Amino acid sequence: MCDSGHHETFATSANGSGTLFKADISDLDSRAHFLVGEDGIRRTAVGFIGYNFARAGSRVLIAVDSQYDLRIPEAISRALRDVNGAKADIIVVDVGPDREFGDLDEIEVIMRRESYRIKPRRYEGFAWVEELALANGYDMLIHGRGGGPGADPRIKNYEFIPWQTIEQFTSTATTFPRELHALINQKAWEPIWNHGVGGSVHLTDPEGTDITYTLWPEYFERPSSPFKKSPLWGHLMAHPMPPLVKQADATGTLAGTTNHFGRPYPNMRLEMVDGRLESIQGGGAYGAGWNELLEESRHSQYPCFPREGLFWLWEVAIGTNPKIKRPHGINLQSSGGSEWERRRSGVIHLGLGTSWRDEYEDWAVERSMLYGHLHVHLLFPTLDVTTGSGEVLRVIDNGHLTALDDPEVRKLASTFGDPDLLLEEDWIPKVPGITTDGSYSAYAKNPVEWVYGDVGS
Repeated sequence: MCDSGHHETFATSANGSGTLFKADISDLDSRAHFLVGEDGIRRTAVGFIGYNFARAGSRVLIAVDSQYDLRIPEAISRALRDVNGAKADIIVVDVGPDREFGDLDEIEVIMRRESYRIKPRRYEGFAWVEELALANGYDMLIHGRGGGPGADPRIKNYEFIPWQTIEQFTSTATTFPRELHALINQKAWEPIWNHGVGGSVHLTDPEGTDITYTLWPEYFERPSSPFKKSPLWGHLMAHPMPPLVKQADATGTLAGTTNHFGRPYPNMRLEMVDGRLESIQGGGAYGAGWNELLEESRHSQYPCFPREGLFWLWEVAIGTNPKIKRPHGINLQSSGGSEWERRRSGVIHLGLGTSWRDEYEDWAVERSMLYGHLHVHLLFPTLDVTTGSGEVLRVIDNGHLTALDDPEVRKLASTFGDPDLLLEEDWIPKVPGITTDGSYSAYAKNPVEWVYGDVGS
């Protein structure tokens, strides 16, 4: 499984049908060397990973699960040793054999009634791994695909390792120029933070989303919220995080056919009234499973929400890297699933429920109450911010992040190469009736075949 002694490594399709691409060991090492030279942002981003916290003589723990390609942590370990003079130990958590995603995997991965420390949500990392790092005095922990700012605050230097496959790790997205990526994030964030206070957001998508909500001034005044002047890099929050204000008013329809960790599902429509999910139509087994949880929690009062119910909208998160592609083998857990593509510029993932590891999840655990949040992806969103003075600022236009067209962004991009190529989205989803020939209604009934056939080249 770990054959780093050979000069060339090959990634084959998960079903053994043949070689998809090859990556030279030096290519793996070049990506790893880039990462150990970059500063990370302490688990506050899905797009700004860096391991430059490690110093000569420091001890680093890299922890992955058994569905990662182990050549990735090995390359990072070599780079930490060779570039930074650090020593990195690698542990592998056995999560069982690889398999195809099921209809209910999103729910099974994310939703809990007991503590995630007892029943881990594996994609955010394992609590026992964090305790191991603390107990053994590691200077840095590299662990988990995602999970945001709710990571264990006792660990000073704690970063993600979001790449499960060689294809992901060796892509141009990994080494996208950091200075340019930062400017793209800042330009996309300006309409929301600098001009959105007291204004409103209108979000639409051709798969059926049409919703409007207010950016209440109170959200901009919180001193310790991730919704702040410095953006949540690579995961721009177009809606503030909990606790929600009493006048939360997101009203309309949310709709889509993909989530993070499950099979694509028939088009599902979530009807929202004043911030809260009221009803679910469609979605196949995923929609039915979510509906059961909706009914279970409909009359439960959580301290982070203004009225009863768990499924309130708060996560309207914008990806910002134009070089993210849908990976091969997306039907298998080892690919990371659709969670990977949420990073692509202009893609939005919606989340309803409690946020990862916040104090309200601990509150729910103490009462054996349901907690967690579920996702819907928007692949072609249009997001407009209407300012208090009535000016309309377009942040995303049919899945295209408008910051990529900003003159300052293009000028900076030209210092790295051809701006047209550097800022072009490397992958645009193929959806019948939207971006390719065919009937969307037929796609909406069974999107699996289309999604699994639409992978990066």
